[in-house]
Amino acid sequence: MEFDGRMVSDLDKSVAFYKLLGFSEVPNVDKSWRNDEVMNRIHGTHGVESRMAKLQINTNLGEKTPFTLYLREFRGIKRRNVMGGKTPWEPGATHIDLTIPDADKMWSDLKAAGMLWPRTWGGELIAVPGATKGTLAYITDPDGMDVEIIEQRPAVPAADGRPARPADPPGFNHVGLVIVDPDKAFGFYGALLGEQFPSTQSQWMSGDFLDSAVGGHGNIIKIFNGTFALANDRDARIRFEIVQYENRGRTVAPYDITDIGVNYIGLEVTDIDSFIARLKGAGVKLVSDGIVEMKGGYRVALVRDPDTGAFVEFYEPPKK
Repeated sequence: MEFDGRMVSDLDKSVAFYKLLGFSEVPNVDKSWRNDEVMNRIHGTHGVESRMAKLQINTNLGEKTPFTLYLREFRGIKRRNVMGGKTPWEPGATHIDLTIPDADKMWSDLKAAGMLWPRTWGGELIAVPGATKGTLAYITDPDGMDVEIIEQRPAVPAADGRPARPADPPGFNHVGLVIVDPDKAFGFYGALLGEQFPSTQSQWMSGDFLDSAVGGHGNIIKIFNGTFALANDRDARIRFEIVQYENRGRTVAPYDITDIGVNYIGLEVTDIDSFIARLKGAGVKLVSDGIVEMKGGYRVALVRDPDTGAFVEFYEPPKK
């Protein structure tokens, strides 16, 4: 996995928000409006204008490997806001998770900029179990898409025979997706895409801490902490978290790739022709106009998962 993408209503406003979270905007990226034939083929659209920004932040896996976030705005077409006014447990909802150096400072900076939209109980940072200081929260971006922030754990010195533990490095930690049908989700992300899951069975969880973080009441939740290899460092693995709510809605509202609040992930593959053929043979819906070649030789295809219809982009780098 190399990147995450989010479709936004106001590119400039979204860029400003994510920069407050610690992302850096990649320079020299053309953010002008364009009727880009290649991007239209990837999205399965025709004659649609869009503009895009590319942001990066280090992962918190210890390697200081940059993780990319693409933000894209469309114009001239009717767009639904699929997350506006919705909850974090909406089927198909996604969140990204960031480990941050100082939660209080980020909270203050977001509030001062008029860009603090908290989900948490009381609109405040939540303390993790056993702590008294608030260090965790769900917040939303300007379009209602969720971001989980948690302050890095400090270093712990060696004591009583226990080894020292370094501080958690700040940075991008994971992407999460709320599913409906575990069989469909695991069949797609696990069996077809190769996501690796722990051998131990995930258990149902509930309680005030989980509810307070997402602003809910009475949630019963199960989290599957699967991982994909990180595209820029195959020895590292980045988490793609599958989230199941036992007592919430099962209906996924219709949405398209051009709608506001839509998220997608990007995965690198080595042989995109055979890979896409295998997905189509399994009944996976191809959104793009076949396999599309981009400038520079990258070959790209966009599909939807068979559970919530979440979008996944696959790309094959140019041959060396």
